[in-house]
Amino acid sequence: MNPFHYAFKVKDIESTRQFYVDILGCKEGRSTERWIDFDFFGHQLSAHVSANIPEPDYCGQVAGISVPVPHFGCLLSYEQFDQVRERLEKNKIAFVVEPYTRYEGQVGEQRTMFILDHSKNPLEFKAFKNQDEVFAS
Repeated sequence: MNPFHYAFKVKDIESTRQFYVDILGCKEGRSTERWIDFDFFGHQLSAHVSANIPEPDYCGQVAGISVPVPHFGCLLSYEQFDQVRERLEKNKIAFVVEPYTRYEGQVGEQRTMFILDHSKNPLEFKAFKNQDEVFAS
C-alpha cells in the first residue's frame, strides 16, 4: 500500500511533539512554529496549530461500543500493537476504549484500542489476526 498523508489540528507544537515522538515513538520530520510532520508507522502526519479544535463526538457504534468520529490511526502487527499499548500504559495515557479483541472468532477478528492525543484528537490502533481480512465483508 502507498503511505497516506493526514493533516490535523493540534493545540501546540511542544505537547504534540511530546506525544507523537516521546510516547508513540514516531520520527519527527520537518517543522515550524505552526506545524510539525511525523513518520506515523510509515505514513505522514502533519499537525497544524489551531485555536479551534472540536471536541470528540462519540457518535460511532461499532460492536456495541461508542467510538469517537472522526478518528485516525494505523493498522499494526500484533507485536507493534502490544508495543504501542505498553508505551501508552507506561506513559499513563488513558484509554477511551481499552484494548480488546473485536469480532473474536469471526472474519475480521482484530485487536483495537482508542486514545486521545494531548489535543484530544481520537486515535485508533488495530491489529488484524489475518491481514487478508482487513477489507473482508
